[in-house]
Amino acid sequence: LGLAAGLLLASVGALAEEPETMAVPADYRQWVFLTSSLDLNYKTTAAPGHHMLDNVFVNPEAYAAFQKTGAWPVGTILIKENRFAESAGTLSKAGQFQAAVRDLEIHIKDGARFPGKWSFFKSDDGKAPAALRPLSADCYSCHQDHGAVDTTFVQFYPTLMPVAKEKGTLSPSYLKDVN
Repeated sequence: LGLAAGLLLASVGALAEEPETMAVPADYRQWVFLTSSLDLNYKTTAAPGHHMLDNVFVNPEAYAAFQKTGAWPVGTILIKENRFAESAGTLSKAGQFQAAVRDLEIHIKDGARFPGKWSFFKSDDGKAPAALRPLSADCYSCHQDHGAVDTTFVQFYPTLMPVAKEKGTLSPSYLKDVN
């Protein structure tokens, strides 16, 4: 294993028996927080009466590299934690707050270990091992066609978008979307 692959394994933890699954990193909530969204949806319609909040985290080594270069290094791990939103709490009279984890989406840059330059995994409950999404899944083409930097949605990360602009790493496909 190269240094980057070794760092990836150290960051992620042990992979499950099958190469198509991976353990959810136990410490991801201590990683760098990138953004939070309410009802961010890539489909044209959302389920009525259903609200979702999400949080995005990245491993610290990848964040540090992005700050310097505006690009994601091999070994980058992005985790999107999708949570149910609730509006009824002991004190709340209005608004939404985060409740239980619905699922986790994990985006890993390691073309040597997984098919494609980036791979997508999903944990159905945020605890169970995450399953590798097939290359035919919509997430791959959507990220390729609309990701601001290296197939990632940096356009939704307010602290990183200025870095990408300054370093000139915005993708042609993203620039086509905004022009």
